[in-house]
Amino acid sequence: MAIELFNDGKHICVMFNDLLDDTADHAVQANQFLVVSEGEGALIDPSGNLTYNALLVSLHKYLPKKDLKYLFASHQDPDIIGALDKWLMGTNCDLYVSKLWSRFVPHFCNLNRAEGRIVGIPDEGMPVRLRDTIIHAVPAHFLHAEGNFQFYDSKSKILFSGDVGASMVDAHDIETAITTRAQFLDHVHTMSGFHKRYMVSNKVCRLWANMVRKMDVDMLVPQHGRYFQGREAITAFLDWIENLQCGIDLFTQEHYRFRG
Repeated sequence: MAIELFNDGKHICVMFNDLLDDTADHAVQANQFLVVSEGEGALIDPSGNLTYNALLVSLHKYLPKKDLKYLFASHQDPDIIGALDKWLMGTNCDLYVSKLWSRFVPHFCNLNRAEGRIVGIPDEGMPVRLRDTIIHAVPAHFLHAEGNFQFYDSKSKILFSGDVGASMVDAHDIETAITTRAQFLDHVHTMSGFHKRYMVSNKVCRLWANMVRKMDVDMLVPQHGRYFQGREAITAFLDWIENLQCGIDLFTQEHYRFRG
């Protein structure tokens, strides 16, 4: 079931949260996102081959695939852009991805399929016009990939945050937003282990949180798990992640001991 995050009649943001049977396939749950502005569309983190067919069918409920203009990938992982070859074959889209990964993601494709169709996003990010909105590529480097971006839709004020804010929950638990600090605190246990291992360090968490506090964000929507809506819930998440010890903060020499 698609979740409409925003819809004013001309501009629609949709989250697809249940296109993958994560239990049967032993694959992590993943959300895919469609932004449609006055009949022109963009997919954010469209995922891999496990979801491609179902996402294509779901997409047609909102716009024909010929009107899909952009693919945006937060980073290079297969659950983000593993079906790139199929999307480039079946549409006229260009892919926007970090310049660090722009020469790696063509390995998902058949020979020459990606030629001239991959735009490398510079480290500082960039704006991309989509009819009546601007999709901003927002720096989120080392959270968790070296070249990592989130995507902010200026019309809906949604920050599509990639792996930041991700939680390990079942697809049916995602339908309602987290809106209060109390709800966030009840939710932390589903996020903690993931963030401690996949986020690189507390330093980058703090730098990112400082940036987001200055943005006008109504909704923070990760690529895995539940999403956050409203100032109270988003502030609670920022308070938590900026104090999180994670990644290399937690590693010692014991993690690099040869056990042969």
